[in-house]
Amino acid sequence: MTSATTHAPVSPPTEGTVRLEIAGAIARLTFDRPAARNAMTWRMYEELAAACAAISANPAVRVAVLRGAGGKAFVAGTDIDQFRAFSSGDDGVAYEEKVELYVSALESLKVPTIAVVEGWAVGGGMALANACDFRVATPGARFGVPIARTLGNCLSAANVRRLVGALGVGIVKRMLLLAEMPTAEELPPGYLAIVAPDALDAHVDDLATRLAANAPITVQVSKEMLRRVALDPAPEDAELIRRTYGSADFHEGVDAFMAKRPPQWRGA
Repeated sequence: MTSATTHAPVSPPTEGTVRLEIAGAIARLTFDRPAARNAMTWRMYEELAAACAAISANPAVRVAVLRGAGGKAFVAGTDIDQFRAFSSGDDGVAYEEKVELYVSALESLKVPTIAVVEGWAVGGGMALANACDFRVATPGARFGVPIARTLGNCLSAANVRRLVGALGVGIVKRMLLLAEMPTAEELPPGYLAIVAPDALDAHVDDLATRLAANAPITVQVSKEMLRRVALDPAPEDAELIRRTYGSADFHEGVDAFMAKRPPQWRGA
């Protein structure tokens, strides 16, 4: 595969940036505002959306890895200073609707996503990590939405649904009502992998390589099917099935299996 590197526009240091680098089949997004534990500004949210669009438009990309700069946090929520301008409940509704656009863009990304969590994934950072398909965390990494003891705001129903679907209602109640921040070790088995810091890069690279090696259309369709089933137990699926069975990759897979050779996936 050919390799290329793409960078998001550089933002002023106080506003942070979301950097996108693409090398072959792997895209890497970095939330880069370490002085504020990578708390998201509106500019960063917009750059995240632009990065998701760039990944979706690039047929060579087969997996995306998301990580916070500095090694202290994935994302520590949304920059609180942005809430000072709120004057009514309608501002909150508009804010949650806007954030939902960015979280759903990440959740709907056609390729598998891996969140690498070192330190903290808080508030909006928890929502972003939870919207990814896989999470890899260092020991003691903390996850939560402690708004009941910090800002006194709330989550949208869409984000509550995502959290309950991934973690179960009991843990989400502890996060939202008790404002607890459980460690990676306290979260359900299967929700994430816990990896020592000195083995983190190798583990993430191996996971990304394994995902990128699988049949891309099968992976993309399976991911979208899982997303739809989470919203509707009997979703429309004919076009997804048609896309998969009508692909050249499906015929290549059958031919390779019968010939006892490795398949050569082309994503078509």
